[in-house]
Amino acid sequence: QVRLVESGGGLVQPGGSLRVSCAVSGGTFSRYAVGWFRQAPGKEREFVASISFRIGITYYHDSVKGRFTISRDNALNTVHLQMNSLKPEDTAVYYCAAAPGRLGSTYRSEFDYDYWGQGTQVTVSS
Repeated sequence: QVRLVESGGGLVQPGGSLRVSCAVSGGTFSRYAVGWFRQAPGKEREFVASISFRIGITYYHDSVKGRFTISRDNALNTVHLQMNSLKPEDTAVYYCAAAPGRLGSTYRSEFDYDYWGQGTQVTVSS
């Protein structure tokens, strides 16, 4: 059973930076793509970023391109999401998820993912 645990959320001022991390255990990490999703109050969960399972191709939602960076450390079984130039509209619970690697997939859909973490709150406010 694959288990994912997020960490690093918190309160940050607009324009600030925060890094959230996702520790993955219970599976062969390099065989999984990992994605980040977020859900704001009253809104549906939405795709943020993903990184593929082999050579680490990255994909981003347009709203975070140029501000967020996803990366993976295969030695530590961890995926990071570095968030810069944060805006109040980035406030949400951030979830990481793991998907079996599939050639040609961009891992933008939550239906691609089999395993989910519990989420970590990110609040951007002055």
